[in-house]
Amino acid sequence: MRLPTLKWTGRALELIDQTLLPGELRIIKCERPPDVHAAIRRLAVRGAPALGVAAAYGVVLAAADGAGRSVEKLRRLFTEAAAYLETARPTAVNLSWAVRRMAAVAAEEAGTAEGLYERVEAEAKAIEEEDRQANRRLGHFGAALLRDGDAVLTHCNAGALATVDYGTALGVIYAAVEAGKRISVFVDETRPLLQGARLTAWELTQAGIPATLICDNMAAAVMARGEVDCCLVGADRIAANGDTANKIGTLNVALLARPFRVPFYVAAPLSTVDLNAQTGADIPIEERADDEVTTFAGCRTAPLGVEAFNPAFDVTPGRLIDAVVTEAGVARPPFAVSLARLKGEPHRPAV
Repeated sequence: MRLPTLKWTGRALELIDQTLLPGELRIIKCERPPDVHAAIRRLAVRGAPALGVAAAYGVVLAAADGAGRSVEKLRRLFTEAAAYLETARPTAVNLSWAVRRMAAVAAEEAGTAEGLYERVEAEAKAIEEEDRQANRRLGHFGAALLRDGDAVLTHCNAGALATVDYGTALGVIYAAVEAGKRISVFVDETRPLLQGARLTAWELTQAGIPATLICDNMAAAVMARGEVDCCLVGADRIAANGDTANKIGTLNVALLARPFRVPFYVAAPLSTVDLNAQTGADIPIEERADDEVTTFAGCRTAPLGVEAFNPAFDVTPGRLIDAVVTEAGVARPPFAVSLARLKGEPHRPAV
């Protein structure tokens, strides 16, 4: 990636508009919290880690409406912006995790408005840097799961575009390649918005990693031919028991992998692990507009009047997952124990 997914200039948040890739590489500028909220809603920025960082800077941008105001006025603007940005998308826990962290810092005592602003801005920068470092460590741990010559099947996009840089699932692949392993990738196109075809294939091509694009309904065929050595995906929220919410269609891949004895791995930072969600049933699933399914590139592909069901995510049960790769190490079943241990928290038995 020659350009970062997002960049804080000190006055604005610059983002790659991912809705236009791979046809056009355009940078958009967000100068107010509503700009960030809109960018998140329309998927100009997406991917759980990137959403958290973008929303954190969105909170900082609330100061643009509080210049020269009192500490309390500025604190209220930050707090309101955090609550507003949390409503942008419900499934990716990194977003709510980041804005709540920002709100907590904004609530701390501060002598001056300038001091409060500096503290809040520093927290957003810290969240950004933590994501950058977490992805590198995650990649290192995950690379050990891949053998020289492996063919990996991935779904959606969990690369540099979904994070500050490097990526989660693709970060594992990048780290394995950097370690000298020859890795090739089957890329699910990922309907209805083609994040695999538009984003993952673009990233891998840019990186010079062999990639083969397949339709979502071809995953079983390539597994049946013995051409897939493992499946590797990202995550938007992982429950305490390992149930994982990721882009719609991930569950299909996990179900297919089991009878073909193909290992299924999830790669995500610990900020994506939500121990307050005991199972996948506790994860809110976003449903999006019908026209994402009934049209394509502005052209209608379904008859007028037909209804569409368009959940943006599904939940893969932990029993179908062989390992969860994090920046603190690799968690294996039973996930209720291993994920809590990696988070440094006691195991909380399900009620």
